[in-house]
Amino acid sequence: MSGERDFLLIVDVQNDFCPGGALAVKDGDGVVPVVNELATHFRHVGLTQDWHPRGHQSFASAHSGRKPFETIVVAYGQQTLWPDHCVQDTPGAAFHPKLHVPQAELVIRKGFDAAIDSYSAFYENDHATPTGLGGYLRERKLSHLWLAGVATDYCVAWSALDARREGFAVTVIVDACRAIDLEGSLARAMAEMRDAGVALITSATVA
Repeated sequence: MSGERDFLLIVDVQNDFCPGGALAVKDGDGVVPVVNELATHFRHVGLTQDWHPRGHQSFASAHSGRKPFETIVVAYGQQTLWPDHCVQDTPGAAFHPKLHVPQAELVIRKGFDAAIDSYSAFYENDHATPTGLGGYLRERKLSHLWLAGVATDYCVAWSALDARREGFAVTVIVDACRAIDLEGSLARAMAEMRDAGVALITSATVA
């Protein structure tokens, strides 16, 4: 069992990121049984939920002539354009039906501002607007963040890197994650996490 300062954050295990979803990650639903088992070892567990309004700036459909996975420049820098996904109050935005973490004590919704995307659980993509997660963890005296979910190379990695910048110990449970791997993004994300001091482990070592 994990300690009182450990917090397992389950990232975006939602229908649209699983097979058949609008932005399906290969084998995205493969994390569900691993995450369900992991969660039984943690006293403190939270979830993130992508939660976009219709017409979100990150959707290719919001930009005439643009296609998903193209990149544009917006006020806060480069933005990958995505298929419409995790639209608020739609089945695609719901957590996977087999995700079973009844003890979860926090849900962080991100990407709900139509003008800015949000990969990290700590900050929106301007790297300045906080979600409140950092303050929550500090007030609860939770100092070690453990991460699982989708996608390894986007929301998991951005959350891990921001957590390190905020001074938290961070562990990513690699077999409890799945990646998009867009033009080498997975290799880059893994290297960046290692360089930042993120521990990369498998679920077999969690007990």
